[in-house]
Amino acid sequence: MSFKDQLRKKIEINALAARIMASMGPPDSGRRVDKDLVRQLLAEGGYEKIVERDMELYRLSRSGDKPRLLVLDNDLPIYGTGVEDVVLRKSPVVKEMLNIRNVMKILNDADVVISKKDVSLNTLREELIDGLDLQFTDEDIDDLVYDGRSALENRYADGVQETLRFMADLLGYAPAPKALQVPHHTVWGGVGKSPGGTMFGPIVLYDAMHNTLKQIQQPIDWSNPEDMARYEAVVSGATSADQNGEAVFKALGKRILAR
Repeated sequence: MSFKDQLRKKIEINALAARIMASMGPPDSGRRVDKDLVRQLLAEGGYEKIVERDMELYRLSRSGDKPRLLVLDNDLPIYGTGVEDVVLRKSPVVKEMLNIRNVMKILNDADVVISKKDVSLNTLREELIDGLDLQFTDEDIDDLVYDGRSALENRYADGVQETLRFMADLLGYAPAPKALQVPHHTVWGGVGKSPGGTMFGPIVLYDAMHNTLKQIQQPIDWSNPEDMARYEAVVSGATSADQNGEAVFKALGKRILAR
């Protein structure tokens, strides 16, 4: 796969993991994990599926490595033991429960459970991303800049938004907080550090309706009325942005290469 395809795959994995996390809900919520979404995530890694009794297991370790098995149930436990042991502990039959040693294993699996729920999900997400080749060259970034400029020139909103998403991921940018969201705009920016946690920027704004692209270099403190007035003036066009149009993609490309 090309660098862009690898980056797209990373974004898809993160998005899928976020949807699975959302399906879990907070502790004691009673919500059930979306197993179909988990299966989609597992399919990205091509993990071996094992069906034993009433259980669906996935082998996470390669042959010869220390065994790790994920059980597809609401807790998403990852076990550091073999298939027979997991089956005994999770789905024992009557004759197995007549053995006192087995009973002890069934009642307490802490010795073999590596992780559960969100920790297991994050482990899976990280391992899938670690399997991607996300190294890039100057040419790779130049290609992204070219793609973004071409999409903007041709008024191809989906292409502009996809390139912005790629570049945002490389820069560690996040979607705008609610206070800075703008109708019909895609807004990305750096998450700033401040005592109140209200800094955001640099900020990139794409208006898909009018095909306009702007960048504000100075971070915005959305708890500060003066900063918000400055932000709103740029959004409305009353004040010029620091960069406009294809110059935004050029600036983002330089920032990525400088990191």
